[in-house]
Amino acid sequence: MGRADARRAQRRAAKSGGIRRLFTWRKMLGAFFGFCLLGMGAFVALYLYVDIPKANALAERQSNVYQYSDGSLLARTGDGVNRQIVDLAEVPKAVQHTFVAAENMAFYDDKGVDLKGTARGLLNTLSGKGKQGGSTITQQYVKNYYLTQDPTISRKLKELVISLKVDSKKSKEYILAGYINTAYYGRGASGIQAAAQAYYGVDAKDLTVSQGAYLASVLQAPSQYDWQTASPTGRKLVKDRWAYTLNNMVEMKWLSQAERDKQKFPVPQKAKPAPGMEGQTGYLVEAANAELRAQGVTDEMRRAGGWTFTLNIDKKKQKQLEESVDRQLESKLDRKGNKVDATVQAGATSVNPRTGAVVALYGGVDYVKHYYSNATRRDFQPASTFKPLVFASALENESKTQDGDLIGVNTRYDGTSKRPVVGSDTPFAPENEDDQSYGPVTVQKAMNASINSAFAQMVVDVGPAQVKKTALSLGLPDKNFPERPAITLGTMNASTWDMAGAYATLDNHGKKVTPFIVKSAKHRDRTVEPVEGVGKQVISRKSADTVTSVLTGVVDAGSGKAANTSAYDAAGKTGTSENNKSAWFAAYTPELTTVVALFGESPKGGAQVSLTGTANSGRANGGGFPAQIWADYTLGALGGGSTARFDLEDVERGQSTVPSSPSMSPSQSASTDTSPSKSPDTPSQDTSQSPEVPPSQSPEVPPSQSPEVPPPSQSPEQPGDGLENGRPGQAGGNNAPAGNQ
Repeated sequence: MGRADARRAQRRAAKSGGIRRLFTWRKMLGAFFGFCLLGMGAFVALYLYVDIPKANALAERQSNVYQYSDGSLLARTGDGVNRQIVDLAEVPKAVQHTFVAAENMAFYDDKGVDLKGTARGLLNTLSGKGKQGGSTITQQYVKNYYLTQDPTISRKLKELVISLKVDSKKSKEYILAGYINTAYYGRGASGIQAAAQAYYGVDAKDLTVSQGAYLASVLQAPSQYDWQTASPTGRKLVKDRWAYTLNNMVEMKWLSQAERDKQKFPVPQKAKPAPGMEGQTGYLVEAANAELRAQGVTDEMRRAGGWTFTLNIDKKKQKQLEESVDRQLESKLDRKGNKVDATVQAGATSVNPRTGAVVALYGGVDYVKHYYSNATRRDFQPASTFKPLVFASALENESKTQDGDLIGVNTRYDGTSKRPVVGSDTPFAPENEDDQSYGPVTVQKAMNASINSAFAQMVVDVGPAQVKKTALSLGLPDKNFPERPAITLGTMNASTWDMAGAYATLDNHGKKVTPFIVKSAKHRDRTVEPVEGVGKQVISRKSADTVTSVLTGVVDAGSGKAANTSAYDAAGKTGTSENNKSAWFAAYTPELTTVVALFGESPKGGAQVSLTGTANSGRANGGGFPAQIWADYTLGALGGGSTARFDLEDVERGQSTVPSSPSMSPSQSASTDTSPSKSPDTPSQDTSQSPEVPPSQSPEVPPSQSPEVPPPSQSPEQPGDGLENGRPGQAGGNNAPAGNQ
């Protein structure tokens, strides 16, 4: 080694030695203990500085106020909170143990905190994972009663200190009682007594160990784990947690294995509305709450109180809608003495087409009697109210017939009943109402009379996928929505709210209208932006206006003539679904879009049943009670009428096709040429239809069939029951064919 190398080696040794001298084990150990002492000192100071505070705002929360659009009171919720404090002695010992087994098995032995869980929670907070990590029952009680739910480091440290103090000053029984009495269980129930009533209709003292285990389990995620509203995944998770709780009780020797093996999952009762929600009030409040959740106002935030929610509901229009249903429907029903009348459920949504504001809503006869809103339910088919959307898609896509002619108002289709569609890989031959054949008809005539065979061919001409795309852009939900010819019969699922949005978009010249009910949501600590009611142009104005022009003919001289009056301009469409299970009237004026529907629902079990015979009127159809309710409501809502007229542009598009024979259109001629083995009189079948219908049968199901068949939502592609004949309110007889109208 040379002198230079030696000098470099010496410098490296000196440097290394300096580092070793700087980081000796003694110095490192001293630094560690110094850090620990500093942390302990800081914690002692924090412990001395932080006192047990008063109850937080959530524990003593304010009420929420719901107002009509004019600021008048609709409802007040949260006053007195749905909570009744009970002594721990009133809760069976085994039920007490379920909460400990579910949340904190070491509860009776710990000092009120879980240092590992708290450290994990702090790390999760620092890493941006939010409210995660373990907490003892004491910590959860402190968080619920004294602090907030904010996932901050300062809150977590306060929780730790206060929990230690509470544990040192209060008994475990006091803490457990406070925990089960302040926790929120869902269904508007705070505390175990309210929860026992909400889920099982019993007092806390009468809860079984299985019921207690469910309530202890549901605390982890009240919205997700409520059995009535939970998804299949949510139900599996809550059952797993219920089993986990009982197994922990066995481990803690609070329950024998033999007793554990006897336990069966206690399915909760159906949810019941809170007091004060009678009539339409509950439906309006729940519709607002659902919209608020989508806007980021969680149930937890809303429960904290202090909100003023102003709805778009016009007090006068709301009253008018309720009176119209009573006058045109309820006054004619014998719900106690007539089995059919007992099944009738009415729903309606009314929207301002220029803003999207929901100005009136009808959810059912009474929120406390029928908890499920008929205005927003999506388990029935919209039937032939879907046909205008098929035509809108044809116009928007500049679709052509099988003969190459542009589809428009004057395009002719073959209206022969059971005519097989041409150009589809899926055979389909729908029957018209009463199996009536019309021969060649214009689109206007086909819409007026709701001719199934004509619109089935139009769906094929446009393409089912394109029709679906247009429908979704107009606001229909993508649920049970097949891409097959049968969609012309409205075999997907939709609510009156959904259809009101789609028709309001047509009314608004093709600019997307999204119905919304909350005008404003005000809180001193937060602001919430309302839903954007009007969006972009989703179909062209000329397409929307052309559809409107055709729908005015339906009201003037077609199946919707029960709504015809000189008091206002109106455009609309009727619809009746499979086996008369629902009847619809969707229509609009230049100022108001309203969809009214009747649903057949068995009082026992809620199965979908036929409306045939409602108020002894024979066959139900959209041109009957729904159209009559719509007309009565609209006349009153518009103050006795309106001079506003539809401002339509470019409504005479399309070519007129002259049929090659009196009973056969060129499209059908092409069918005969390409499929000589098929006769127009022999119905082909849409293979998407429900498996309950044998392939050898016509795809329609006669109304005489038992009403207890599976509801439309279970077989969405199955055709419904015919089309309106333009005689609203008249009995159609029981021999009407199955097929949506």
